[in-house]
Amino acid sequence: MLEHTKKLPIELKFIGPLTNKDKAIEALKSLGFVNVSDSVPWRDLFPEYSDEDLPGVCLAGSRVKEGLTQKQLSELTGIPQSHISEMENGKRPIGKKRAKILAKALDVGYKIFL
Repeated sequence: MLEHTKKLPIELKFIGPLTNKDKAIEALKSLGFVNVSDSVPWRDLFPEYSDEDLPGVCLAGSRVKEGLTQKQLSELTGIPQSHISEMENGKRPIGKKRAKILAKALDVGYKIFL
């Protein structure tokens, strides 16, 4: 199982011969860096989600990623399935205590649910 590690964004800019660009990128990848030059901010791709929607979307996404139904997650956490549904649909706040329970069951950091 992979451990969660906090990765801080570091922006690097270089000046040099364009012919060596690919070699530089490959060298940085070998050190654990990831090329995100072609990435797009998620908010640009999903404008339909507001900040209020995020905890529920993260919960639903994390649950699906683990291949669990709401009922299975309910059985793992002791949180009623109806409450999980309401949290995923933004009708019930998750709260810190439940966020920690859900995060443990879904193998994610609890802060994504707050």
